[in-house]
Amino acid sequence: MIDLDFFSSPIGLGHITRDIAITNYFENISTKFVTGNGAAKILKNLGFKVENAYNAPQFNIENGRLKNSTMWLWNYYQYYKRCKNISKNIIDLDNPKLVISDEDFASLTIAQNKKIPTILITDVIQTNFLNGIASFIEKKMNKSMQEIMKKCDAVIIPENGDDEENIKRVGPIVRQTNFSRQELREKFSFNKKTIVISIGGTDAGLFLIEKTLEAIQKINQDLNVVVVSGPALNKKFDDSIKNLGFVNNLHEIIFAADVIVSLAGKSTIDEARAYGTPGIFIPIKGHFEQEDNARNEGYVFEDIKKLDKLIIEKIEQKRDPVESKGAIKAYNVIKKLL
Repeated sequence: MIDLDFFSSPIGLGHITRDIAITNYFENISTKFVTGNGAAKILKNLGFKVENAYNAPQFNIENGRLKNSTMWLWNYYQYYKRCKNISKNIIDLDNPKLVISDEDFASLTIAQNKKIPTILITDVIQTNFLNGIASFIEKKMNKSMQEIMKKCDAVIIPENGDDEENIKRVGPIVRQTNFSRQELREKFSFNKKTIVISIGGTDAGLFLIEKTLEAIQKINQDLNVVVVSGPALNKKFDDSIKNLGFVNNLHEIIFAADVIVSLAGKSTIDEARAYGTPGIFIPIKGHFEQEDNARNEGYVFEDIKKLDKLIIEKIEQKRDPVESKGAIKAYNVIKKLL
């Protein structure tokens, strides 16, 4: 019998990296992950038990802007219905004591119907992709999402603040490393000022790589330039650019870097802050969650036009690591329910 089934959204890699940070504290808790795409690949590489079952719809990005939001939301609804069937089969077979979901609402619905305790991990209380007439569909989906959240035994939110009802605010959830920064710099051959460009688990951030490389060409400094292009982007770069492709340990690369340039995913921002690495976070235009995350760090999409100045500024910025205990706090919430 499985102690818990852990369903993690495969949209990007931020969900699974924070889920790994939590499960690294598990002892004698049999866990099976259910996710897909690059998230499943990371888990498999790290030796976790994982079912690669989900194939989420991709965003349509043109020149850094989100296109066809209404079509994406419709595709996501169809994906949600498929996930309900997949998660039902898995939960019926495993009969877990607990179901944890990182923004996979399909599995929560199934588990709650079967009276299995549920925990949701999320940093989104409601979505806000659409405007105009089509927004009524999104409002209906948000209402259903909030009803599911109310039925959860706990909702873990990786931000600082007070708890309320079943909501547990644990602070940023980040992965830890046993290496010092100098050891990591030697491991990755970061022998001079190093700029890391990361775009996560999809090809949506290709625009950011291209704009950042253009900006670096304007900077008259001898720099290491490292691209973490992720599992979905197959593109060759100039020989002077080191492309690490898909990695399992982006948090260690962020720690070793002098500056991180990234899309505005929350997990990457949290890891940069935890390790004190100065960061530039450019959101996808029209992606409400990324735009909110970026705004909290002082950035907007239009900052892509002044990346050269921002990089020079960040190279000189003092490192200021922030203590993050979100993973152990989240684990303690889970442990109580088990």
